[in-house]
Amino acid sequence: MNELEESPCLALQFEKRGGLLPVAVQEAGSGQILMLASVNEEALKYTIENKVAAFYSTSRKKLWVKGASSGNFLLMNEILVDCDQDAIVYKVTLTNGGACHTFNRMRKNRKACFYRQINMKSMVLEFIEK
Repeated sequence: MNELEESPCLALQFEKRGGLLPVAVQEAGSGQILMLASVNEEALKYTIENKVAAFYSTSRKKLWVKGASSGNFLLMNEILVDCDQDAIVYKVTLTNGGACHTFNRMRKNRKACFYRQINMKSMVLEFIEK
């Protein structure tokens, strides 16, 4: 395990979760978490080669380039790998609109998929988007 944690060798553990790794997408400028998705080897390769965030769509069972249909591309700044090499973070710059597929009250894509929080007293969801 020490080799995996301390080596400069890239050895992503795709086989742990059936060929997928979880990826947290973070806005580079603000640090805000925008979304959580999955990548397979094809999506990661596409992301690195094109400098645009790509994922594996678990519902459609295929490569998904964020922004291909909406125009809301996520340009890559950095890719971080965790200690066990079984999760990654895409640090991105938004090009247009938001990262979420849902819409706010003004009918614009929400910037992030994390737009509600749990009120721990009342146990209801509260909107936190601006």
